[in-house]
Amino acid sequence: MAKYSTGGVGGDSSGACELCGAEDRDLETATVAGAKLEVCGECARHGENGGDSGGDESRNEERERRKKAAQNAARLDDARKADTDFEEGTDYEDDPLPYLVAGYGEVVEDARQAAGLQPDELAAELGIDVEDLVAVEQGRAARANVGGSLIEALEERLGVELAEE
Repeated sequence: MAKYSTGGVGGDSSGACELCGAEDRDLETATVAGAKLEVCGECARHGENGGDSGGDESRNEERERRKKAAQNAARLDDARKADTDFEEGTDYEDDPLPYLVAGYGEVVEDARQAAGLQPDELAAELGIDVEDLVAVEQGRAARANVGGSLIEALEERLGVELAEE
């Protein structure tokens, strides 16, 4: 059973580890969960500096290790998010999105407005979801999983060139 420190109340210095209660062991001071405790070598590894009383150098090494771990976790998270950009069961080979010209969203929006159409009117005319049209106009065609056939339909209907040659 763990013995928790009362901060030396009563002046009793029993020589026991303040974390696990083990007696007759060499004790060292370690900061565990914000509290400075006298702990045995086994419990010292739970301290904020991993049981190493090396001072600033070990703290800097620990800080660097944590920084690298956070960077690696962020990279993994980004990779996981990239994997979810594709819907399962969808065959993107059948309707690949071509490389689009720079500013394709503005080109579509300007051409639609010049034709006097609202987004929902153009979407209904082409038989597409208005959300897909809005995604194209906002420059999010790839993230919205818009297919090449939609780009071709917009090019044909609005008389614009969206795909790079």
